[in-house]
Amino acid sequence: MLKVNWEKERASALFCPKNNILILEEMNHYKTIEILLVEDNPNDIELTRRALGKHNLLSKVHVVKDGEEALDYIHCRNKYQGRDKSDLPKMVLLDLKLPKVDGMEVLREIRSNKNTQYLPVVVLTTSKSESDVRESYRLGINSYIVKPVDYTKFVDAVAQIGLYWLMMNEFPK
Repeated sequence: MLKVNWEKERASALFCPKNNILILEEMNHYKTIEILLVEDNPNDIELTRRALGKHNLLSKVHVVKDGEEALDYIHCRNKYQGRDKSDLPKMVLLDLKLPKVDGMEVLREIRSNKNTQYLPVVVLTTSKSESDVRESYRLGINSYIVKPVDYTKFVDAVAQIGLYWLMMNEFPK
């Protein structure tokens, strides 16, 4: 497993192949990247983890398998009530077709809360439905990605998502 540390401004990268660790550092302060992966398909979970790891982006990835658990995690409810509310993930990779609470409702709740309204949400789904694309953007997603069927394309897509949102994007303070 790779560990990636992130600092919001001007970071330099260190990679230690012996320990398989990539660290971005600024002064003496480190902050761990956190990706909330909301996905119910075990194969897609494994592929996403492999893709992030292959491109040195596998970090503190937390996986939840339904929309209800995603909202509990984000809002520190139920089994996540001890989690620090200010420690939000740096991005959410969100599938739309989820058990319990669907991805659209998760997105609605994220965008309606002042503490999470700017949280980057990338939809990563198999749905090519134009109505899903339109509704997702209407609700405020940052990007809509249709999962490629081909493994290599899937790995590349996830890597590009991670590189952009975690390494290049500037987050509001």
